[in-house]
Amino acid sequence: MQRKAYVPGAAVLLAALLTACTSGSGSGGAAEDSKAGNSTASATAAQPGKYRSLSDACGAVNHSTLDSLLPGIRQITDEEQRDNAYQGEAALTYNNDRRSGCRWKAESTDATDHLFVDFERVVSYDNAVSDDDRAHEVYDSKQQAAGLPETGSASASGSGSPSGSASGSPSGSGSPSPSGGSSPHPGGPPSASASGSPSSSSSSSGSPSADDAEPDLRPRTLDDLGDEAFLDDQLSTSQQRTVTVVFRTSNVIVTIQYDEQPAAAGSAPSSEDMQDKARKLARQLAGSLG
Repeated sequence: MQRKAYVPGAAVLLAALLTACTSGSGSGGAAEDSKAGNSTASATAAQPGKYRSLSDACGAVNHSTLDSLLPGIRQITDEEQRDNAYQGEAALTYNNDRRSGCRWKAESTDATDHLFVDFERVVSYDNAVSDDDRAHEVYDSKQQAAGLPETGSASASGSGSPSGSASGSPSGSGSPSPSGGSSPHPGGPPSASASGSPSSSSSSSGSPSADDAEPDLRPRTLDDLGDEAFLDDQLSTSQQRTVTVVFRTSNVIVTIQYDEQPAAAGSAPSSEDMQDKARKLARQLAGSLG
């Protein structure tokens, strides 16, 4: 009797074990699906970038801004040619959601100006690297290629950027005089040191010198634009100045290249003026990205 009672109990136990194995294999299938949607799996996967598409670069710059950067557009008398100049020339791209660029050119009586705007949306194909991190790597490579001076040399006001200080404005030559109070500069007239005692002492102390301080026009990083940004300023031997602003917002990198070739030989474009215009455009584009 006990043997007969024991056999059914063993069968029940065996059935329970089989059921447990079956349910365990089913949970394994659910675990595979969870790689795509389970909260635990998604927590370990890198997050996508903020932007999933791009705006058209040729439509990103309004006419008033183009008039400021490219004065020659307003001097075009033919209406159709002027409209074509405003529209710009789209850069070749194979995916408008990943890359969009546009070029503008205008000649005036004083100079020939070029403007190039490029939008790049970075996507990481590594599940362990987010789109933002990958975009930071791309941005960092651009900054390294620009070869910006070390931040530690920022205190050396005029000497850090020969092209910037020499071409900015005649006042750039005035920068040695405040710093030259303690040591004479070769080429500085005697009257400069003589006049330095009554006037420069007052100007070198406190607010007057701070108010009259010249802006930093050297290639440098920018703190007020996007997640990270830098500005480069180069002057060629032909006196063509090229100002480049690059900034990153989440997984989108924006590049602005603005150059001007003066018509008159020996005159260099104003570094301060061109940088101001390029930075103003950069702020507008950063705002349009949302």
